[in-house]
Amino acid sequence: MLRTHNCGALNESHTGTEVVLSGWVHKMRDKGFIVWVDLRDRYGVTQLVFDEERSPETVFKQAQTLGREYVIQVKGAVIERESKNPGIPTGNIEILVQELQLLNAAQTPPFTIEDVSDGGDELRMQYRYLDIRRAPVRNNLLFRHRVTMAVRNYLSEAGFVDVETPYLIKSTPEGARDFVVPSRMNSGQFYALPQSPQTFKQLLMVGGMDRYFQIVKCFRDEDLRADRQPEFTQIDCEMAFVTQEDVLNQFEGLVKHLLKTVKNVEIDRFPRMSYNEAMRRFGNDKPDIRFGMEFAELNALTQGKGFQVFDKQELVVGIAAPGLATYTRKQLDEVIDWVKRPQIGAQGLVWAKFNEDGSFKSSVDKFFDASQLAQWAEKLGAKPGDLMLLMSGPTHQTRTQLSALRMELAERLELRNPNTFAPLWVTDFPLLEWDEETQRYHAMHHPFTAPKPEDISLLDTDPQRVHANAYDLVLNGNEIGGGSIRIHDADTQRKMFDLLGFSKEEAEAQFGFLMNAFKYGAPPHGGIAFGLDRLVAILGGKETIRDFIAFPKNNSGRDVMIDAPATLAQDQLDELGLQQMPSKNP
Repeated sequence: MLRTHNCGALNESHTGTEVVLSGWVHKMRDKGFIVWVDLRDRYGVTQLVFDEERSPETVFKQAQTLGREYVIQVKGAVIERESKNPGIPTGNIEILVQELQLLNAAQTPPFTIEDVSDGGDELRMQYRYLDIRRAPVRNNLLFRHRVTMAVRNYLSEAGFVDVETPYLIKSTPEGARDFVVPSRMNSGQFYALPQSPQTFKQLLMVGGMDRYFQIVKCFRDEDLRADRQPEFTQIDCEMAFVTQEDVLNQFEGLVKHLLKTVKNVEIDRFPRMSYNEAMRRFGNDKPDIRFGMEFAELNALTQGKGFQVFDKQELVVGIAAPGLATYTRKQLDEVIDWVKRPQIGAQGLVWAKFNEDGSFKSSVDKFFDASQLAQWAEKLGAKPGDLMLLMSGPTHQTRTQLSALRMELAERLELRNPNTFAPLWVTDFPLLEWDEETQRYHAMHHPFTAPKPEDISLLDTDPQRVHANAYDLVLNGNEIGGGSIRIHDADTQRKMFDLLGFSKEEAEAQFGFLMNAFKYGAPPHGGIAFGLDRLVAILGGKETIRDFIAFPKNNSGRDVMIDAPATLAQDQLDELGLQQMPSKNP
């Protein structure tokens, strides 16, 4: 046996036991007459002692030649440690080594294998297999395992069946760009990697599987950021013979189960909010409700007072930032500069201090007196010591800008506690949104989302007023899941394709298989998909999904460890009938 115990298992109860351990040399301390080695594996660290008097001479001399990250096997007795380390489970014992075998020597790592490393992100991604040896990365992956096992157990016990769906499918024009795969055997034709198993899980419902789930890789060729990767993992679920209420209740149960199982947190209440209410109160459709700073619309209190910045705008809206009336002019200017950045795009910001003594001071004192500012404070729910911040402009744009400011101030005020969990259902989305550039409707979710039953008649007369039978689950200001009740009859699906600008021929070419399936008795069905990477990150107290993925891509979509994507050999390209394109990367 290469080991009888792991490096996190031994304690004082094992004193006198002869053990065999294997692992990596984490640290060494050579005093000349005695050598201490910290041996590390996935489970922990155990101190080894090589003593000039108590260990065999050859073993002692061999120990002095060891280096960091050498892979070794040792045999010895568990003894009580003189200088104990209460910070680790094995801190009261050490192993007096009698036999040492070098399993593999190692070069000096390019960065330190410590909780806090001296390696930058790109370097650690290049040597990700070394980075995984570090406790924070390893623990993130173990945490992800706990979450996925809890998901599988919950869904299996609830009657869901794990079914795999294809990775090589047909490209569709809706959604993000597809990754495409050329077919050698069908020259000039291409597969696409799935952005979602959407149509396949609907076909499983037509097939009578009733309850399906899959923890599945999906692919989108889109611009990247901290919470987005070109390949990502979904918890994909579908149910037959259900209403929206059934789906919401089922997956509230899943989130409650995860929070209790992996965080020991109990959540009873999942508030619900319509899309319109979320936009009006928070400026976005995935609001963080762990803190206040809700929007208040101030058109009636601010317009017609001679201040053109407000008078000519569609919306005047504000928030009250708690305790920030103490901000200096320099700090206020910095906030104004922040909203003027290209990423936010605001023209400016109006501020008004509600001082602790009850007085007011604002950037628009020339236009608004104290009594009018007091009305602002009442509308915004501001208290003495708060700072009122107002923006104006086109409704959607202004709400989006103020929402970004709200989140930025919450970060500065440390209101986004990662150990507090505030779930929220957002419902009643618009079914369609009009795109001025293409002059046609786009599906707010996807083309298979059913309209609210009470709005079906509006599809023929006023499509923009139709609400989707759709729902998003938001956790701490992040969308962690989204789904809908699906269209399950061919006539309504055909009407949806018409509204989205598909010709009859295009709809048949792209989705004829689904329309045909509906002709053979499709049950009412609906489902949801959770972003596993994002869910795990939030449960783990972070919002950067890369920390919880074993082998992530960088912000350019590259795997710097294996150097992918890469060019292909000419003979491979010839087989596929493709031409080598000039590479943009060295």
